[in-house]
Amino acid sequence: MRRDGTARGDRAGRMAKHWADFQYEIYLNGMTGAVPRLPTDLTRLEELTEQRLGPGPVGYVAGSAGDGSTARANRAALDRRRIVPRMLRDVHERDLSVEVLGRALPAPLALAPVGVLSLMHPDAESAAARAAAAQGVPFVLSSASSTPMEQVAEAMGEAERWFQLYWPKDVEVARSFLERARAAGFTALVVTLDTPLLSWRPRDLDQAYLPFLHGVGTANYFSDPAFRAGLAKPVHEDPNAAVMHFVGMFADPAKSWPDLAFLRENWDGPIVLKGVLHPDDARLAADAGMDGVVVSNHGGRQVAGAIAAADALPGVVEAVGDRLTVLFDSGVRTGDDVFKALALGARAVLLGRPYVYGLGLEGQEGVEHVIRCLLAEL
Repeated sequence: MRRDGTARGDRAGRMAKHWADFQYEIYLNGMTGAVPRLPTDLTRLEELTEQRLGPGPVGYVAGSAGDGSTARANRAALDRRRIVPRMLRDVHERDLSVEVLGRALPAPLALAPVGVLSLMHPDAESAAARAAAAQGVPFVLSSASSTPMEQVAEAMGEAERWFQLYWPKDVEVARSFLERARAAGFTALVVTLDTPLLSWRPRDLDQAYLPFLHGVGTANYFSDPAFRAGLAKPVHEDPNAAVMHFVGMFADPAKSWPDLAFLRENWDGPIVLKGVLHPDDARLAADAGMDGVVVSNHGGRQVAGAIAAADALPGVVEAVGDRLTVLFDSGVRTGDDVFKALALGARAVLLGRPYVYGLGLEGQEGVEHVIRCLLAEL
């Protein structure tokens, strides 16, 4: 189905909406002297956010592992690949709709899981989720959100939403998260594998800034009955103890491939493993009965000197493209970046930092602006 509710085979439905119409909307508004409040070149958003928000929040979003070499490699790998236009093709109808994980989407795009969005805007994850719902693209909620998953689900209504799991040491908390996510209408599980340990992030270290130690980004945990069962006192009576309980269970560097059986036993929808860069890991995911992988290096935030995600993508697609849904993130900033990822074999792309900058600058409207610009350009 398309975003306007018509079947993909319905010619009238396909003609009813083109994402590119957004540019003509902008030009027509210009007849009255109105110009966009945010740049339409999404690569400018980071600089604007740096100017308006404090160094701690911006550094937490924009910062990378080590000296930033992996983040730079992500951009270089996408920039290095060039598009060869072909002429006199019939392109009067352009349909970006796609099926991903058994779900019909209006475009090959979802908003990536980014934690602690209250650092950027007081409406936090709810604003970003409403923006995604308004534009018909899935929102992937981080375990480390500032807003409980049930509240985000309520903000989205019936819109498509996926839940990202940071797999905790406490098996009961993990099971509770999965039960809550299912009950709240999250249809797919995205399990981040590349953060078993916190990386060396100089921008955060130089500010001595880790939001979780201040109880920010812990909403799903502090609202969870299994988590609270492990506390001697309620969260509000001893918040420091709750924070330390969170820190002690947040990640589990002992997890290995056989542990995936727990996820399959406790989640009956699609499961996608995020952070896969090697073809052999993708094969192991397929052998374990997973439904997809996200080729990602966490936007360069976890391993300095790692392979660029776009350089890893073709090998993963070749290895498992006929067995798994292959998604992509890390370094995506523009419509042509999305085009290149699709050409390299990704089924869809997860967009991260740009929508977070849009959130920080203009809340829900800023996120919608980013989605519409990206897909209009695509």
